[in-house]
Amino acid sequence: MGKAYTKYVKQREKERSAEMRKKNGGPLFRFILYLAGFAVVISSLISFISSQAEIAEKKQELAELNAKAAELEIINEEYSSILSEEDERIYMERLAIDILGYAYPNERRFYDTTRN
Repeated sequence: MGKAYTKYVKQREKERSAEMRKKNGGPLFRFILYLAGFAVVISSLISFISSQAEIAEKKQELAELNAKAAELEIINEEYSSILSEEDERIYMERLAIDILGYAYPNERRFYDTTRN
């Protein structure tokens, strides 16, 4: 009974081992499974890094747009103050004299040409 029982136990162990291999898929299946898991981890890491780079780029773009918006707000305030002046004639006169170089008919203007 000892030898027969030992033989039976070994046979049963082999069967269980075969069932486990069949159930687990064997070493090749496990290797493929580990490789797929590794690929998923690497692709997730790459995706995370690229997302972080894109976020940094968008933050920089947002800062530039905020600076431009602030600049446009200042220009808008200047235009608003010009439009809110009660006497537009003074503003137009100043533009004509300072920017366009106009003068009244009986007015003489002297320019310093030594600086140029």
